[in-house]
Amino acid sequence: MHPSKLKPALLATLITLSFSAHAESSTSTLEQKLDQLQQEMTALKQQLAEEKAAREKQVDSAVKAAVASNQADNPPAASDTSIGGYGELSYSNYRDGSVKDQVDFNRFVMFLGHRFNDRLRLYSELELEHAVSSAGDKGEIEVEQGYIEYNLLPQMNLRAGLMLMPLGILNETHEPPTYYGVLRNEVETRIIPSTWREAGIGLQGRVLDSVLEYNIGISTGFDASKYAGNAAYAVKDMHGEASKAAANDLAIYAGLNYRQPGWMLGAGLFTGNTAQNGNGDNPSPFLQGKDARLTLWDVHGKYGVGNLELQALYARGTLGDTLAINQAVGVVPTSGGAAPKSFYGWYGQAAYHVWKKGDMRLSPFVRYERYNTQDSVDAGYTANPLNDETVVTAGANFNLSREVVLKADWQNYKTDNKKDRFNLGVGYMF
Repeated sequence: MHPSKLKPALLATLITLSFSAHAESSTSTLEQKLDQLQQEMTALKQQLAEEKAAREKQVDSAVKAAVASNQADNPPAASDTSIGGYGELSYSNYRDGSVKDQVDFNRFVMFLGHRFNDRLRLYSELELEHAVSSAGDKGEIEVEQGYIEYNLLPQMNLRAGLMLMPLGILNETHEPPTYYGVLRNEVETRIIPSTWREAGIGLQGRVLDSVLEYNIGISTGFDASKYAGNAAYAVKDMHGEASKAAANDLAIYAGLNYRQPGWMLGAGLFTGNTAQNGNGDNPSPFLQGKDARLTLWDVHGKYGVGNLELQALYARGTLGDTLAINQAVGVVPTSGGAAPKSFYGWYGQAAYHVWKKGDMRLSPFVRYERYNTQDSVDAGYTANPLNDETVVTAGANFNLSREVVLKADWQNYKTDNKKDRFNLGVGYMF
């Protein structure tokens, strides 16, 4: 090639190479800047995410602290109110074919308690007996308990309202899983009229390192004008139940229970004038100025060792001015329904846990009872011989848990054998 033509070609080549190198350099620089920008954006996003998480954690902590503070100052109402209850269903098959076999939902009870503060509480129970309550049915709706308790001292509570009387074992503790037998024992039904409650005011507590429980007070009493001339349940017909009950004459009550591991020994007393100065539910001049004092007392005990449980009770009552009561309600002397001047009952019971698994247990038992709801009556009046009775009950409790029980037993009545029967039952409490 001619030298004159070589120079322009060389110049063109050099220019081309220069532009190419510059382009490559520019592209490389741009890519580096883009990579750097991407890294900065990624770092910024991470920083923003961390700041957001920190703020959310701070807010969450503040909210939790505020909620905890509010709960401490204002505990939830649900924690101060408690509910519970118990119920029992029974089936009775009588040996005498002339007596109707029957199924009965004996009791359905709901408990409602409330703690107003550390010292003030409410206890209440509403009971439906025999499943249906109406004008044409045997059922009944009643308030079984309804009282306020105020803690005066560590060993003393003040109670006011409708309260269970502290006599016997069954009257204060009568939920089905707590006693043996499908039905409640006869002595603590006919002599001590469980479930027995009165309206009143009293003191209750524990002393001597909490082994001695006391319960004393003043309450409504019985109303002699309500005596029904039956006496099969001694004086139970005269019970006021705080339903516009006569209160011209009040009563006093007292109960003591000494408890040690494995055993308990106790006693109870109730006494009051039942004449109500003739101003009871059925006013009568025969009762005006009369005392007609009812005094009822009992001693009871429980003992447990290993799988063996023993229980015994004796109760006795006296009633004054029974002649005036008989005249006031029109008892026919030969009817056998005279008001009892005295009445009594006792029983002994043994149970043994033959099988246990967790809370489940099988416990056969036997109970021997003796009672007379008309131990003595006024001269010229006759007592019903069927009210002088001996009962033997044998059966078993099968606890599915401490709160649910299945029961079966056989009852034999020495005097009135028409009552002989086989019973099945189910009970619960919560």
